[in-house]
Amino acid sequence: MAAENVLIVESPAKAKTINKYLGSDFTVLASFGHVRDLPSKDGSVDPDNDFAMQWQVDSSSKKRLDDIAKACKSAKNLMLATDPDREGEAISWHLQEELARRKVLKDLNVSRVVFNEITKNAIVTAIDQARELDQDLIDAYMARRALDYLVGFSISPVLWRKLPGSRSAGRVQSVALRLICDREAEIEAFRPDEYWSVAAKLSAPNGQAFEARLTHFDGEKLDKLSLGNQGIAETALNAVKAGQYTISETENKTVRRNPYAPFTTSTLQQEASRKLGFGATKTMTLAQRLYEGTDIGGETVGLITYMRTDSTTLSMEAINSSRNLIQKEFGENYLPNSPRIYKTKAKNAQEAHEAVRPTDLSRHPKQMAAYLDNDQLRLYELIWKRTMASQMESAVFDQMKVVIPSSDGRVTLRATGSVLKFDGFLTLYTESKDDDPSDDDENSRRLPPMEKGDTTPLNDASAEQHFTQPPPRFTEASLVKKLEELGIGRPSTYASILKLLQDRDYVTLDKRRFQPQERGRLVTSFLTAFFERYVDYGFTASLEEKLDDISDGQKDWKAVLREFWGPFHGQTETALALTYAEVREAMDKELAVHFFKQDEDGSTEAARKCPSCGTGRMGLNIGKYGPYLSCSNYPECKYNKNLSMASNDDGEEGEVVELPKELGVDPESGQIVSLKQGPYGVYVQLGEAEKKGDKPKRASLLKTMKPSGMDLDLALRLLSLPRDLGTHPDSGALVQAGVGRYGPYLKHGTAFVSLPKEDDILTIGMNRAVEVIAQAGDKGKANAKRELGVHPEDGKAIHQGVGRFGPYVQHGRTYASISKSSGLDPEEVTLEQALELIAAKLAKGPSKKGASKKASAKKAKSKKATSKKASAKKASKKSAAKKSAAKKAAAKKAS
Repeated sequence: MAAENVLIVESPAKAKTINKYLGSDFTVLASFGHVRDLPSKDGSVDPDNDFAMQWQVDSSSKKRLDDIAKACKSAKNLMLATDPDREGEAISWHLQEELARRKVLKDLNVSRVVFNEITKNAIVTAIDQARELDQDLIDAYMARRALDYLVGFSISPVLWRKLPGSRSAGRVQSVALRLICDREAEIEAFRPDEYWSVAAKLSAPNGQAFEARLTHFDGEKLDKLSLGNQGIAETALNAVKAGQYTISETENKTVRRNPYAPFTTSTLQQEASRKLGFGATKTMTLAQRLYEGTDIGGETVGLITYMRTDSTTLSMEAINSSRNLIQKEFGENYLPNSPRIYKTKAKNAQEAHEAVRPTDLSRHPKQMAAYLDNDQLRLYELIWKRTMASQMESAVFDQMKVVIPSSDGRVTLRATGSVLKFDGFLTLYTESKDDDPSDDDENSRRLPPMEKGDTTPLNDASAEQHFTQPPPRFTEASLVKKLEELGIGRPSTYASILKLLQDRDYVTLDKRRFQPQERGRLVTSFLTAFFERYVDYGFTASLEEKLDDISDGQKDWKAVLREFWGPFHGQTETALALTYAEVREAMDKELAVHFFKQDEDGSTEAARKCPSCGTGRMGLNIGKYGPYLSCSNYPECKYNKNLSMASNDDGEEGEVVELPKELGVDPESGQIVSLKQGPYGVYVQLGEAEKKGDKPKRASLLKTMKPSGMDLDLALRLLSLPRDLGTHPDSGALVQAGVGRYGPYLKHGTAFVSLPKEDDILTIGMNRAVEVIAQAGDKGKANAKRELGVHPEDGKAIHQGVGRFGPYVQHGRTYASISKSSGLDPEEVTLEQALELIAAKLAKGPSKKGASKKASAKKAKSKKATSKKASAKKASKKSAAKKSAAKKAAAKKAS
């Protein structure tokens, strides 16, 4: 009997969980995310036709839509329960539009169902509170999607034509890339300043030693750079050593430190990066699994609330649950008198649902260890602790400050200390060391008892040299924080943006910090020079505000598009008309500091002198394989350098590597090993092609490697991949380590397992490889074939194995799947069972695909034969015509 209610969610895992809650009156189906999108071709958004948008159903979504349409035909109610955010609203709208086009909504009651957690109570409540689709959210989605499309399909072709080797540009992607490149430019331009500090060791009245720092000298308050050289520092040090000290002022105060708000999408990504070392993509993938549900005691349960949110709000149910648990586990002292209420401070905050929290705080992380893998557990524990801590009592510190002038008035010293009096929420959770006053070197000291008027004899004094440090490169956490502070993009999209920048080879993640690559810096320089407004931080943030105004019903979405498109389209046309010389000049000016060393005045002209002719000026050019330096006296002087941008391990000023570069000679083959630049990056090569068509062995550098750090030994180890590690102790299958399309991997028999980031493909040994393979579970199994016996008719072997589409039995070219419905355990299949499966497979005859291939081949063969016959016939006619003409000519001559 068909169900009266059809409920649509996004993922099959979620559908499976919810189906158990709702019973036989409901059919729960998954859309698998978006069912249609704008085709990746020019014209999908038409500005000349009031921004008409052409939507196309994805080929993989057709069957899902067919299933949904079929279920709707016998139902009374269709409930669209996609994710509770703007994107989820859009997916529901696409489903409704497509089903309406198929004319299956005629007698259906269509409603929108929104829930923030996958629990039975939350699902039932959401169904009771069903609503209509929110048109304002849909309009905001349409505007955002159109803007992203128009920017991408307008700027990217300009890049392809004017900047060879570039791949794409995007409205938010390009601004995030600019942040990384601008930071790198700051680091390169940074010049360290010297400064000194002076510290004194004194004795309190009780004899206990303590340290104080020099804060005033000769009547002036010192800032960080006041003691700018050794001479000044020694003068101050001598004054400190000559002084007699008496305390003039003491200050004691109690400082309360409040807990952090519960997690939003952004703060979860930041903290998971800092504490767990997870990238934004990994964090969101793990959070998705926790949200969709885990099997606990035979029941699938969603463990956290929806993980794409800007809200720091907790429901009263969650607050009361946490307060009860705090009182029970930590005691009355750790429970505030009233609940803590948090307000979102993020710029452009939206999505008015809850913060990321456990659905049931009574599920302690220790209890969940039996149901979650290690990474899932670590993320769940982080969310659980943050949520609990957010409702706990403040931490209390006793802070003390002591001011100690010298008797001659030349010197003033100050000592500060802080003591944790009550740990409060810190007993459960600290965000990071440098944010915790109790961990600060100076403030965490406990000072001895002292009072005004006490004499403090000087024991010793010292001066220490320091240098100012350049701004650090962005980590995933700090970049996400910066994007959110500027109001650029949505936190839910940050993970995909950061991944895209790496996939495009615009940036690499080295020691967990973003470093721009050659291609990324060129793209940023081009966009900054010719599309400056559209990669401007303020302009991008203001556009986000307009999109939020659309979602609030305050702006018309097409009016926003019209306002944007006119000036932007004009800028695109201008950029398309740029000459090569204009592009080259702009790039040369922008990146000069990176390629040429500056003198004391900041000029690069001295470093631009051509090393070959001595009179020409070296400048940046852009070729098919990226940038290179060439002499201005070309073609008289043909000197040039292929370039690879790289930075040294200390994160100091970038250096230029001249390519190609010989690294040495391979001791085994006697061939030269060289470092070269290709269209897809830098690689090492063994020998050279001796004749046309030869392909010397090559190996691309790993993402963690720099061209400047490449030597012969490292190159030979790269060229040796894949390398055999040995045979697996359990399966007996060969284990290899290599690098493929998706990065470093281990091969176990026929199975491939991605190598974790913390492991080195060049040094990993057999013991660690076995451990990684075991952690991969079924994916790491060798899938080696096992022989079951021979076929009684032809004596050929029968094998059992696991392939791309699951377990099978094989006889010659016949493969028979071992389906779950057969009830057979693939590893326990007998010869007799295998023979039955093979016989059943043969009885079905050849697959349609196979028959189609044979028919196509037969048709092609027939067509070829017909073509040959036609050609022969045509040639025969030509030959006969020639013979006839020759006879006529001979007869004419004879007459």
